[in-house]
Order: sequence, then structure tokens, then C-alpha cells
Amino acid sequence: MNKQRILVVDDEPKLVRLATEVLSAIGCRVLSTGSGEEAVQLAALEKPDLILLDIILNTDFDGLQVARGVRAFSNMPIIMLTAKARESDILRGFEAGADDYIVKPFSAKELVARVKAVLKRSQLASDVPRESHIQCGRLRIDLARRKVLVDDSEVPLTRTEYNLLHEFAEHPNKVLLHEQLLTSVWGQEYRDDIDYLRAYVHHLRRKLESNPAQPELILTCPGVGYMLAVPENHG
Repeated sequence: MNKQRILVVDDEPKLVRLATEVLSAIGCRVLSTGSGEEAVQLAALEKPDLILLDIILNTDFDGLQVARGVRAFSNMPIIMLTAKARESDILRGFEAGADDYIVKPFSAKELVARVKAVLKRSQLASDVPRESHIQCGRLRIDLARRKVLVDDSEVPLTRTEYNLLHEFAEHPNKVLLHEQLLTSVWGQEYRDDIDYLRAYVHHLRRKLESNPAQPELILTCPGVGYMLAVPENHG
């Protein structure tokens, strides 16, 4: 992975040691801090390739505040660490700008897989697209600038939200299977994490739909997958 730099933000020394040993073993350079305020400063100064960020920090900032602080100046990938797996906690992480999450306790194998997957998505996202935009009814995706507009108003999305929406937009009015979406957007190792996909779709609807409880853009095909609905007179 060519000495990619990972910033580990956690106030548990054992977890920092574990993450440092595991990530160093696969060729990463690891920076670490237990301070939320220092984490934002390090992110700005060092510009790491990825941040591994605990939600609960017993210091000045918690992980959500750190994520929001970083998102004020950078779109660098963020993986949240959480001891909770409730959907509400995961959504709070997404709202703050997280690209992924790992539930504690986790194995070295899972940590490596998630970090590699997020770094890979980040690299792919930097590729320049051939098309200039995709128009799907009220929804317009500016591929060159990675911007999303609904009714001409820009909607801020995290990197992973954008990648998921882009996958939908590449196949308008076609049902995409859960496994297909998970594999295309997150990677093969995520293909069975349907609850994970459901949480992302829920949050994406909150940002894009006029009424998220009655979606008109991203439709559910129960037990099968999802579809981006585009009016026939749009393309």
C-alpha cells in the first residue's frame, strides 16, 4: 500500500497499539493521538490518507466533533470505531462525515480488510470520469466536480454516499441487487452486509428525498434490492 499514512484517534492505549502493529505490518505509517482537538490539527498538518476515529473520546472533542472538524477542510476517508452497533449511532457517524465504521471489538483481519477497502474506494474516486454529468429527473450529478444537486440546490454527500448514488445513477430504472450494490460500492467482503446497505440508503434518502418516508427517487424492491426511479422524459 506504499506507505499510506493512517491517523489513529483513540484514548485506549491497547487499541492504539493493536492498530499500530496491524497497520504497520501491512506497510502503513501510523500516526496516533488520544486528543480530539489534536486529531483535527494533525489531519490538517499531516494530511493522512485515512483516519481511524473512535466515537467516544474522554477528552475535549468526541469523535463526531472531530469528524465534523475534518470535513470542514477535507474529504479524506474516515472510519469510525464504535462499541455500539445501533442504527442511530451509525447514522450519527454518517451525518458527521464518516465513510465506514467498525464495531468494537474487532479482529486484525477485519481492520485490514476495512482499511484496504476504504483506501481503494478513495483511490478510485480520484479517477477523472469521461462523462461530465448524469441527469436523473430532479437529480443531477456533476461527475467532474463530484457534486450532487436536487432541484438545482447542492446536497453535500460523504465520499461513500456519493459512490452509492453514482452506482444507482449508472443504472437508472433498473433493480440493483443488495449483493451487487455492496460488492460494487464497498467490495466483495461486504456482499452480505445488507443491514449496512440499508443504513446508507436510509441516510441518502434523508438528504435527497422530499419525503424520506415515502421515497420517490430511491425505491425499495423488498427482499431484492433498490432502484433509482427516473421519469421517462428525463435522461
